[in-house]
Amino acid sequence: MAKATASYTDDEFVAAIRRGDDRALAQLYRLHLPMVSHYVLQNSGTEDDARDVYQEGVMVFYEKVRDNSLELSCQIKTYLYAVCRRLWLKRLAEKTRFGTRLDDHEPFLETGAEADLEEAEERDRRFTTMNEAMERLGEPCRSLLEGFYLLDKSMQQLTADFGYTNADNAKNQKYKCLVRLKKLFFTQYQESET
Repeated sequence: MAKATASYTDDEFVAAIRRGDDRALAQLYRLHLPMVSHYVLQNSGTEDDARDVYQEGVMVFYEKVRDNSLELSCQIKTYLYAVCRRLWLKRLAEKTRFGTRLDDHEPFLETGAEADLEEAEERDRRFTTMNEAMERLGEPCRSLLEGFYLLDKSMQQLTADFGYTNADNAKNQKYKCLVRLKKLFFTQYQESET
C-alpha cells in the first residue's frame, strides 16, 4: 500500500514549519525543487547547482518563518522562485559566465524576497565576522564568553571553572572580554566592507 503524503496550503506550511514539523518542510522542499531545477538548468546550471541554490532559498524561507519575520505577499512558490532566481543570477555573475546585469535578466517579481535575501546575507556576514573575532580573541576570554552566552553557565559556574576568587571578579573579566570582542568585531566588520 502506497504511503499517503499530507498536502498543505501555504498557510498550513507556514504554521507547520513554525511548529517544527519536519515533514512539512520536507514536503515543501520536494514540492518546488523541480521548478527551481528547471530554471537553473535553463540558465547554464547543473542539477547540483539547482539543489544548492534551492536549499539556500528554502533556508532563507525557513529562517524567516521560524523567527516570525516573514511577510508573505505572494504564494510560497513565487517567493522561493524569486529568492532562488536571485541566488542563481548572483552566482552566475560571480563566476562571470553571465554577461548582463542581474536586474536586466527578466522583470523582477515584487515578493519581498530580495530584501529577505539581502538581510540573510548580511546576517551571515555578521556571523562569519563574529566567528573570526571570537577566534582572534584568544583564551580564556573565548571560553568565558562561550560559557556565559552560548552554554548558559551561571557566574558561579564560571567562577569555579576558571578559578576566580568570586563571581564579581568573573563578571568583571567577562565585561573586559566582551569589550575586546566588540572592538575586534567592529574592526573586522569595517574592514570587510571595504
